Amino acid sequence: MESRQLRPIYSALEQSNPKHALRECDKLLRKHPNLHGARALKAFILARAGEIQEALALGQSLLDTPAAMGNMHVYRSLSMTYRALARPQEEIQVYKAALELNPNNETMLCDVFMAAARNRLFKEQHQAAVQLNKLYDDQKYLWWMTVSLYLQAKYLDQEAAKVQLMLAERLIEKLVDRLKSTEELRVYLDVLDEQGKYEQMVKVMGAQGQLAKMIANDPDLVTLRISLLVKTEDWEKAMEAAVATLDERDNWADYKLYIEALVASISRGTDKSDQEKAVFSVQANLQKWAATTGRARGARLAQVALSTQLFAAGITDIAESPEKLVWSYIEAFKHKAICYPDVMQFIVAHIGNTKDSQREATLNYYQQQLEQQLSETRSSASQDENHAQAWVTLEKLRYLVQALKGDTDPGSWLAGIDALLAFGLTSAKARKKQAACSDMALVASQRIIQAAFFAYGEAESREQLHSALFKSLCVMEAGIRLNEGNFLLKLYAIRIYLYLSCYERARAIYETLNIKNIQLDTLGHLIVGHGISLGCFAADLELCYKSISFYDKFRSRMLNDIQSVYEEETYSNIQDFLEFQSNLVQSMQHDCTHRYALRGEGLEFGSSKETLAKWKEADVSSIEHTEESLDTLHDNRDTLVMGLLTPHNMKQWNLEVLTRSMPMPGRGWIQAFSLVPQIMHHLVCADADALRTKAAKLATLIDRDALEFSEADLLFAHGIVELTSLYIKATDKNDIADHLDKLLDSINANLPEDDFDSQPNALFMLSSDAIRNLSAATELFTYMVSLRHALAAQRLPAANIVGPALSQTRKRALKLVNQLRSWIDKNGRLLIEEQWLNEDACAAVSRFVVESQKDTFAMVSKACTTSWLRSVRNILMHWEQCTF
Repeated sequence: MESRQLRPIYSALEQSNPKHALRECDKLLRKHPNLHGARALKAFILARAGEIQEALALGQSLLDTPAAMGNMHVYRSLSMTYRALARPQEEIQVYKAALELNPNNETMLCDVFMAAARNRLFKEQHQAAVQLNKLYDDQKYLWWMTVSLYLQAKYLDQEAAKVQLMLAERLIEKLVDRLKSTEELRVYLDVLDEQGKYEQMVKVMGAQGQLAKMIANDPDLVTLRISLLVKTEDWEKAMEAAVATLDERDNWADYKLYIEALVASISRGTDKSDQEKAVFSVQANLQKWAATTGRARGARLAQVALSTQLFAAGITDIAESPEKLVWSYIEAFKHKAICYPDVMQFIVAHIGNTKDSQREATLNYYQQQLEQQLSETRSSASQDENHAQAWVTLEKLRYLVQALKGDTDPGSWLAGIDALLAFGLTSAKARKKQAACSDMALVASQRIIQAAFFAYGEAESREQLHSALFKSLCVMEAGIRLNEGNFLLKLYAIRIYLYLSCYERARAIYETLNIKNIQLDTLGHLIVGHGISLGCFAADLELCYKSISFYDKFRSRMLNDIQSVYEEETYSNIQDFLEFQSNLVQSMQHDCTHRYALRGEGLEFGSSKETLAKWKEADVSSIEHTEESLDTLHDNRDTLVMGLLTPHNMKQWNLEVLTRSMPMPGRGWIQAFSLVPQIMHHLVCADADALRTKAAKLATLIDRDALEFSEADLLFAHGIVELTSLYIKATDKNDIADHLDKLLDSINANLPEDDFDSQPNALFMLSSDAIRNLSAATELFTYMVSLRHALAAQRLPAANIVGPALSQTRKRALKLVNQLRSWIDKNGRLLIEEQWLNEDACAAVSRFVVESQKDTFAMVSKACTTSWLRSVRNILMHWEQCTF
């Protein structure tokens, strides 16, 4: 009977029509107010619709009705409700309430276990596993107990960890002879590893019989055994095991362990002749493997690694010359794109471990080899792809050597740029879209950017810096037109467009990268938040929503993945899943994106009533942070994605850092922009005490962590503090004139100048701070409008002072922003042509652009101008709609 009554609701949900499903619920409940299944379904629908409090109230009323828990419609719907609301304790409460009516039900006990496992409730997870193991003769439940104990020890209860691990070990020891898979073996090894029982791990890994076969057929376990022998300082056995493995397969991790074991063994005071014998033996093996078909690259790179590590350990007299081995490797593999990343790490490591006198000689050696080969390689690059790639590899090495030598001369960084540009963008190979040509365009762009910052990095030269960076954009856009799949060219183009305040084109390129899923967390920082700072508020909010949607979907999917680990008994995945879950659930980029979304929503228009309701109903408790909660955030943002040709710690040569248009937000920034909506909520709710506390905290934060904030963000945050002071003065019926003047002066000072069009450096001002400052002033003004609405709603006399002052400011802003829009429309492209091609350091690039890239130059000029116009028009529209 009940199933038939609920059928229309289920049908509406299956058709993804929650509104109709809710109507069917209400219709049914009017006839049958106590129909538990309908109430549970309504709770689920409300939870999915974001009506959290109503869903929770309805759910609690069902939990308080014991008889309802025997209804399977309630069981399923209410558990799904709490899962949708991320309320695991309540979800478990549903299962336990049902178990009271169905004691020892295996399915329900498994539901308790899975709910706990999905949500890192390891104690509850263990308790459920113990109960299942007692009641049912299934070895799987014994493993669930073991894994639960291990996870408690690792992540939860440090004081009881020793006992829990000992119990887990004893449980597994009963099963060692009955291990069915390497998954179960890995659990045993993890338990031993957590206790530091490495010798016992070695013993287990050296077992005979079926276990030995399982290990031999799992390459990761074979490598793990070698690493354990190294860890237990059994160097000889480690090397024997590595040789046996490397005779069968080519695995870089095994090469590294082989070398580590050798260097460690001969560093312990071994006799000189024994040292030589051991080293020669390893060298002979590496040469043997290098001669094997298909294995030359790994073995020869291992020779480089061996020599580098011997030098680092001070064992230089029996080591081959690292630089000569590196160069020999380059000679053999320079035609492969992987060659440069292969050798870069060893060149940097060797130089870092070399004395100053030897350092210069080593770098000179590389420079001489490069000079000898570059000329020949350039002339043969047009022959085929291999020759072209060899040139690219050598150019990357030239870049690295220059940086390691500390070269800061712009001229030397642009040496040979004509050849790079010609081959990368205008040669016959380039027209055929050869991959090496696209890479050459990237190297040329990197050199131009590097030279630009060395030539014009000082504050007084920034105007010319923008000119040089514009030319690098022309090169990158030309490269992108020839090869739309070059990811790195697009990343650099995004960075430089944003540096020049061109959001629209940067966003368009970003969209072509097809960034999705986990990349939204690692690479979202490239674009998210930049729209807020450049007047494209709605566009930025759209990107924020897209990213937040990913995080929400991920959480649901990850919960299912964790559950599948236990269902499929793939226990080796559990730690990876838990770590992955933790990284994303506590992602710094997620919190940054969420705060940018809150800022975007704060800029949305509405009537006085709607604006006040927005702030009053804001769920500010969910964004309150403590120092402890901030410390748990994981910074997953990928700052190495830009294909740097130098180590990231060489700041003068780190293009990722140099090309940032604003600082990377950190914990202080997150906390500050969590406080802003809290302040507005307390202001609208007339909670002066809370307001004082939060404003004082914000003021402290922006002073303490100022380096995390852009100038525009600081302007806005200081304005919020001042706005709070004004409100408190107003509620105390004190004079607000000083605070109001400060706020309006701050806004007016960041509007375009009245004589903007007559400024000799107007183009530089536009591409650097003008739009950013205008955006911050616009954001602050919008919050002042909310302040005025709050003052009026609370019948405070100050509303009659603030309102006219804001009207006057708005009138002036509309005039100035409209003038700026007209000026950009009329003069933007003309000034780019006049000013941004007449810069000395990159004159060779200017000639190339003028002579062979006129179409690209026109396209980039238009892209910049259009982007500026879009930002200013958005801001103008915002001021027009910002009425009160």
